[in-house]
Amino acid sequence: MLVVSEEVREALAERRPVVALESTIIAHGLPRPRNLQVALELEDAVRQEGAVPATIAVLDGRPHIGLDKDRLERVANEEGIRKLGHRDLPLAVAAGASGATTVSATALLASLAGVRVFATGGLGGVHRQWTVTQDESADLGLLARTRITVVCAGVKSILDVPATLQRLETLGVAVAGYGTDRFPGFYLSDSGHPVDWTLRTPEEVAEVMRAQNTLRAPESALIVANPVPPQEQLDPGLHARVLADALRACEAEGVTGQAVTPFLLDFLVRHTDGASLRANLAAVRGNVRLAGRIAAAWARM
Repeated sequence: MLVVSEEVREALAERRPVVALESTIIAHGLPRPRNLQVALELEDAVRQEGAVPATIAVLDGRPHIGLDKDRLERVANEEGIRKLGHRDLPLAVAAGASGATTVSATALLASLAGVRVFATGGLGGVHRQWTVTQDESADLGLLARTRITVVCAGVKSILDVPATLQRLETLGVAVAGYGTDRFPGFYLSDSGHPVDWTLRTPEEVAEVMRAQNTLRAPESALIVANPVPPQEQLDPGLHARVLADALRACEAEGVTGQAVTPFLLDFLVRHTDGASLRANLAAVRGNVRLAGRIAAAWARM
């Protein structure tokens, strides 16, 4: 059922490095035509590190692992492209629907295709007021049972970061900071919370990936938390102030459920004059480049 592009299929067969990329940033994360420009830029960044990009999406009910330019343009420009988590995949396939894949859907499809390294911006996690709403991203449960290495800038700072780290520990998902002993905060280099393990080179990450295989451990992910450079992060004071305003606005307007995350992220973009979006893109670019280097180290191993 998977449609694997010829370029990705050949790279996997020849054991060359491949990096999976999600498509929600293209369809739902950026305005047109900037979204297509960024999609092409991220694929080019993967290639500059010697790896093959595999942007993932579902088109007309077929999961695609690797998109050519025409399909990238379709995801970027077509009206009605859905947002698909892993639970939505059977429904989208059966209905012949088209959709951009979130972290959970991308990780699952990449793993099924044999792609071991995945780059994204920030993970979903445990939402604030979880004890009341029971709102937790599907990303966490999926990563607890999927063998993939996810390079990210931590979890979105609108979430409950310590609760998310605790949940990842409970689920048995390994988390390591890349070149840091602090867990990054998506827009921020430091969320204010530590990590237990630090990895400093792509080769060290690849060694952990090999150890996962050798130990025949449960099929869980490895999260490589790569902080946005301090000079490119969102100003921490501005972040704290605008996020507090966003949370109050969310409560005042009665926004709940799946609508909370896009509401808060949009609020941050508008009330930081786009600075949060620039920090987001800086984080994604750094994660994609690092994922390319990790995939190359894994291929050599």
